[in-house]
Amino acid sequence: MSEPRVIKKYPNRRLYDTVESRYITLGDIRRLVVDRVDFVVIDKKSQADITRSILLQVIAEQEHVGEPVMSRDFLSQVIRTYGGQMQNVVGSYLEQSLKLFNAQQRELRERVRGVVGVDPIDAVSQVAQKNYQRWRAVQDEIFRTLLGSAPRGRDDDQG
Repeated sequence: MSEPRVIKKYPNRRLYDTVESRYITLGDIRRLVVDRVDFVVIDKKSQADITRSILLQVIAEQEHVGEPVMSRDFLSQVIRTYGGQMQNVVGSYLEQSLKLFNAQQRELRERVRGVVGVDPIDAVSQVAQKNYQRWRAVQDEIFRTLLGSAPRGRDDDQG
């Protein structure tokens, strides 16, 4: 296994990817996570590993976009576990729960793929895309019909 990719965080709060030799954003960090790239974020000044803090920033940013994953009540409960006797247990429980959820999701996709012969997520995505294309075609036809029956403008009368 190779060494993790090193991301340096400079005092100006910018992140620098040492592999790509460029500054990156939290969105780029998210892509590394989604692509399962092993990386570590090092504070340039203190040389401390601040990967967890950067990952928390990515989560916070994602929670502001679209429908949040974590409810206010859930976040409050997580905060309450810090400093308590159950802190390590709760963290471990949440981690194992997500691993189990992902494994079950993978297994379900594989079972459906084995029975139906296609990935259910891809199939749903393709159906949604086809439905969107059909809707656009119907919508375009409606507009053509409406515009075709609309009174002609002055420019058309002069030709």
